[in-house]
Amino acid sequence: MRPAEDASSSSRRWLPTITAVFCTVLVISNVAAIKPLSIPGLPFILMDGGNLLFPISYIFGDVLVEVYGYAQARRIIWLGFVLNVFAATSFAIVALLPPAPGWDMQANFSAILLQTPRVVLGSVVAFWCGSFLNAWIMARMKVLMAGRHLWMRIIGSTIAGEGIDSLLFTTIAFGGVWPLPLVVQVVFWNFVLKTAYEVAATPLTYLVVNRLKRAERSDPFDAEVRFSPFRLGDA
Repeated sequence: MRPAEDASSSSRRWLPTITAVFCTVLVISNVAAIKPLSIPGLPFILMDGGNLLFPISYIFGDVLVEVYGYAQARRIIWLGFVLNVFAATSFAIVALLPPAPGWDMQANFSAILLQTPRVVLGSVVAFWCGSFLNAWIMARMKVLMAGRHLWMRIIGSTIAGEGIDSLLFTTIAFGGVWPLPLVVQVVFWNFVLKTAYEVAATPLTYLVVNRLKRAERSDPFDAEVRFSPFRLGDA
């Protein structure tokens, strides 16, 4: 096994940018997920609108674990969790406040941004569980495989993380609201399309990971990290 490199000794100059993109994608995806989509020409494929962006968060999640380590990824996942709650709360407050006289789009604004408590709960629970499962599998497989087979770690962690995310979000947020066949179809196609998205992006992930490792001088192995999601330290 290759010796662990201390990620804290690296410059981390790209970490703020990756963190910003990761969190932005999460917030936008949660708003877009309110709308179920049908693929033009393929009416049997149904998914929520968040599918267009949300898989990017898993790509960046893989990059965070591979280049900066599980402990750093854990802090950023918690930041994304807090920002999701903050965004949902802010939208709710704005939507519930009375509109200015003459503004006639209150109903449309509220219909989109006034997410129900179930949607917010489904979003944060699914993100939290899926992201931590993805990060844990990436980190553990890296140690077990001595840093080899990045493609296997990317795809394996995605299948687990996206699977639990798709199941939890759709069932918590829309179970009993959407017809059951629609819920089942959306869960299935969300999982399939998100996983396919990540597989297709694997060459790009390789490129980003390799360049970042060189730029940041960081390639950590989480052999001694405590994997509890509730710790915010470096170990």
